[in-house]
Amino acid sequence: MKQVKLKAEHIHFSYQTQNILHDINLHAHEGEFVGIIGPNGSGKSTLLKNIYRSLQPNSGVFYLDGVHYQDIKVKELAQKLSVIGQENTLPFDFSVKEIVAMGRSPHKKLFESDTQQDTDIIIESLRKVEMDDKRNRNYLQLSGGEKQRVLLARVLAQQTDFLILDEPTNHLDIYHQMKLFDLIKGLRITVLSAIHDLNMAALYCDRLYVMNDGAIYTSGKPEDILTEQLLQEVFHLRADVATHPVTNKQIITFIPEHITNKGAK
Repeated sequence: MKQVKLKAEHIHFSYQTQNILHDINLHAHEGEFVGIIGPNGSGKSTLLKNIYRSLQPNSGVFYLDGVHYQDIKVKELAQKLSVIGQENTLPFDFSVKEIVAMGRSPHKKLFESDTQQDTDIIIESLRKVEMDDKRNRNYLQLSGGEKQRVLLARVLAQQTDFLILDEPTNHLDIYHQMKLFDLIKGLRITVLSAIHDLNMAALYCDRLYVMNDGAIYTSGKPEDILTEQLLQEVFHLRADVATHPVTNKQIITFIPEHITNKGAK
């Protein structure tokens, strides 16, 4: 049986007096692609920020590779865990190549210059996301989708075995959404991702956690979780759920309200 990569136990978090996360328990095994789904405001991003230490939980504990978070130094965590968040703005402009080179910093000493190996890793990471031809462009001049691909290249250059993604397909067209998830799936590393597209979650995730009102509503395999009943209860949407004959994965067709009302007449 695969080892547990990440384990969260009884996580609570609040902003001042507003409770955001309530008794969160989850885990991810080595090499597992775990998705977090739920309505806007359900706590997905806040949970991820607690996991990658952008926020500090009020109570509860995280373990990475069986080690308590308090025993893991910041640089050591950056060697084990990489992140693509929703925000992709920077206070200063850098070239695309410089952005990706930042992914090598956890593996280097202070002021240590890039080696040929670093350069090779940077170029290969850009090639994988089809941004090699823009390596000398300024990051701030890129489109939203191009920026997202550069951030993925930076993560690839970081070479960790655990990746956290917060709705990574924002700004991407359907072609690059598929390319991104195919690339990440092919890495065979542990992935924990908030995903707003439920059909993408069904295609790529091994397991899902469903969040609602800051708590885990349910969890399990996509084929067990993504039911018409759950979509109605959590997302308040009418949908048809079927198994696709080619992918053998669930495909969700959402039924608009005007069609629902028309059928009711």
